[in-house]
Amino acid sequence: MTITLQQVRDILIDHAPFTVDGETMRAVSDCHEFLRGFAHDKIIYGINTGFGPMAQWRVDDKYLKDLQYNIIRSHSTGVGEPLGDNEVKAAMIARVGSFIQARSGVHPEIVLLLCEFINRSIIPFIPRHGSVGASGDLVQLAHIALCLIGEGKVRYRGEWRPTAEVLEAEGLQPIHIHIREGLSATNGTSVMTGIAAVNQLHAENLLNLAVLSSVWMNEIAGSYDDMMSEPLNAARRHGAQIEIASRMRKTAEGSQRLVKREHLLYDGGHKEAVFEKKVQAYYSLRCTPQILGPVLDTLLHTRQIIEEELNAASDNPIVDPVSRNVYHGGNFHGDYISLEEDKVKIAVTRLAMTAERQLNYLFHHRINDNILPPFLNRGVLGLNYGMQACQFAATSTTAECQTLSMSNYVHSIPNNNDNQDIVSMGTNSALLCGTVIDNAYQVMAILFTALAEATDILDIRQQLAPTTRQAYDEVRRHIQSRREDLPFYEELEQVINHLKNKI
Repeated sequence: MTITLQQVRDILIDHAPFTVDGETMRAVSDCHEFLRGFAHDKIIYGINTGFGPMAQWRVDDKYLKDLQYNIIRSHSTGVGEPLGDNEVKAAMIARVGSFIQARSGVHPEIVLLLCEFINRSIIPFIPRHGSVGASGDLVQLAHIALCLIGEGKVRYRGEWRPTAEVLEAEGLQPIHIHIREGLSATNGTSVMTGIAAVNQLHAENLLNLAVLSSVWMNEIAGSYDDMMSEPLNAARRHGAQIEIASRMRKTAEGSQRLVKREHLLYDGGHKEAVFEKKVQAYYSLRCTPQILGPVLDTLLHTRQIIEEELNAASDNPIVDPVSRNVYHGGNFHGDYISLEEDKVKIAVTRLAMTAERQLNYLFHHRINDNILPPFLNRGVLGLNYGMQACQFAATSTTAECQTLSMSNYVHSIPNNNDNQDIVSMGTNSALLCGTVIDNAYQVMAILFTALAEATDILDIRQQLAPTTRQAYDEVRRHIQSRREDLPFYEELEQVINHLKNKI
């Protein structure tokens, strides 16, 4: 059984049920039974030893169940605001994905209860901070495990309630400790992977929006269409750039606003020394295939890494009933997710920077050759201000993205008595990437609002391509054109939510 990012999206957005097939569950059960027999007279980390740097101490057989409960309770130490429902659900999906590899030795009941939590929207309380991404997400996964044993609290039907109450109301039983459920439930990359999966869905959505807005921008500018042509972009050879140009051409189909260079400049009729219309548009309009191509390349690779991690056994030790052995190593280390999330936040920042520059084109009448009034001001210049202050919000938010884009992957602080002497900070990377994505939506919402306003000022709705005309109509359902100065913030929030809902 393989979990795909599309399946994660369907579970989170469309509330599709999440089930594990019988053959997979039998493999989980077989792995558990193998471990029970194999561990009988052996020293295995986390089963009859302490955890982390305390692994050198053997735990007496009479305390083995206590050992598993102790790691869950002692590591439930997260701080900060709780993660969002979709992030927690995605983390639980990723944890199931790890367990169903049948390399953890857990009892099948932990898989079944996690599926019940996901399908019934029982959301464990997981604080934002607590993971260094080395033994995976020990602290944050411990908060999930705490709820699986019937302790802690969960969000259920919009409110926080004790887990035990919710389990009783739903007719569910907490998991039992059989052999290593405590360690396996807390050890792995599932929280960072879940957050990264949610980020990926939104980053891909933002790229789609950037392609759409870039075509719309060029329609407003009346640009020459050869910047998205197949021969031009094929000459660069980069597959993602070629794909972006192809998407732009498809989006632009039916547009009456884009200009054929061969019709206007190659007809031999121009004798003037200075051309009234720019021969080439500004880079933020003309170079979008070259700018968004690397973003697409980045997201394609990250999608592959996330899907691999969703279907990876990421705890320690690894129980292998095939080779009849238990292997100790570091599959919990979060470097894969950490590096990818750094790359995604850089790519999304670049996307936001491009949107902010396109916004500047719309607002700056000397740059757009006076086809639009300053700041799209439909009122009285000097008395009214149009969208002037919206640019402040977009520019400051883009600047924050630039600051947050500093790599987190290369930042490591040893801890855990130096047992964890190099750590991934993968969950922090994913969380910071999520902040950049939220910021990019804010910039994009301001750009979409400005594009709609420019469309009205030029009175070109009917000349737009059907795809961009639909985008215009959708924006106008949330925010109307205005001549007088009115607050923007509530309507902008509606546009943000509208764009986010396109995943």
